Amino acid sequence: MADDKSKRGAADRARVAAGEGYEVNYFARKHGITKQQAEDLIAKVGNDRENLNQAASKLKKAK
Repeated sequence: MADDKSKRGAADRARVAAGEGYEVNYFARKHGITKQQAEDLIAKVGNDRENLNQAASKLKKAK
């Protein structure tokens, strides 16, 4: 099912939709990681944006 872009708000901002390529690409660019790394993080950590931001930050520091 496609993401309903007309429904935006706190609930939508709190999650990263792994099935939506543009959201994964945005998350990857924001954190300076590859799309594959972003997808791997989502699979490992889940789609909660706060947890993903922390995990991406740790990943970037580990480089």
